[in-house]
Amino acid sequence: MTRTVLASATREVVIGFDQPFCVIGERINPTGRKKLAAEVIAGNFETVAKDALDQVAAGAMVLDVNAGVTAVNPNETEPPLLRETVELVQSLVEVPLCIDSSVPEALKAGLEVAIGRPLVNSVTGEEDRLETILPLIKKYDVPVIAISNDETGISEDPDVRFAVAKKIVERAADYGIKPHDIVVDPLVMPIGAMGTAGLQVFALVRRLREELKVNTSCGASNISFGLPHRHGINAAFLPMAIASGMTSAIMNPLRAQEMEAVRGANVLMGTDRDCMTWIRTYRDHAPSASSAGGGEAVPAPAEAGGGRRRGGREARRGRVAG
Repeated sequence: MTRTVLASATREVVIGFDQPFCVIGERINPTGRKKLAAEVIAGNFETVAKDALDQVAAGAMVLDVNAGVTAVNPNETEPPLLRETVELVQSLVEVPLCIDSSVPEALKAGLEVAIGRPLVNSVTGEEDRLETILPLIKKYDVPVIAISNDETGISEDPDVRFAVAKKIVERAADYGIKPHDIVVDPLVMPIGAMGTAGLQVFALVRRLREELKVNTSCGASNISFGLPHRHGINAAFLPMAIASGMTSAIMNPLRAQEMEAVRGANVLMGTDRDCMTWIRTYRDHAPSASSAGGGEAVPAPAEAGGGRRRGGREARRGRVAG
């Protein structure tokens, strides 16, 4: 059975087909977060520390750590920032880390100070990336996320993406890196732009498991990009991906709806032994008043000026007061 072993100073996490789905917390990443980027550039790591603690409290098993604060001179800015961020985060939490950068020198800087056995994010099928990143993976004896694109870009053809993944696995073997230390990201396309994106990734994950025998991961929120109520789509996607064989994802553990979907999938896949994690997490869970009688809670549509919503609040206050 394929098992990818990650470790911190005190905790081991195993990614595998017979293991609970591995939730990799995504929030320590300045990409698209201007406020966080500005804070980190200024040497303020308060939000980083809060995100680390909050994600673990919400159920993250691994934390992705990225310090890509600027596209200007990243070879100069990222290595020292990633080193500092890794040192800070691992001093605050016990879970393993996923060291995330497109800058090889930054990855090296993070690996130099990482304690345990982190996951590296990432390598692609591009020749220069293979020749640069794989020796690092071998030197530090760590697992790596392999993203299924190469010099030609990201193909919409799932067979091409599978071929790129196979190439990376084979090239890694040339360096003595075993398939169990390759976690393939088959690249999830936005379902709003490509109607077959879900079917494609489910089929790809099954092939990767059955033919290459590798673990898999993805950026889970990519599936809902551009759509309203993205968390509903993400929450539907995750259990279906898990049932297809996906074993981890980089995602936001602070989204309760998505974490419920993951925990429920673990129960149904038999990886939450005796449902103990579900019971510990939800034993005191109280259903909403509107769903207690068996019906589903449906939010009332807002009217102009919010009249209905105010009326609802006033009615509830009246019941409490009475």
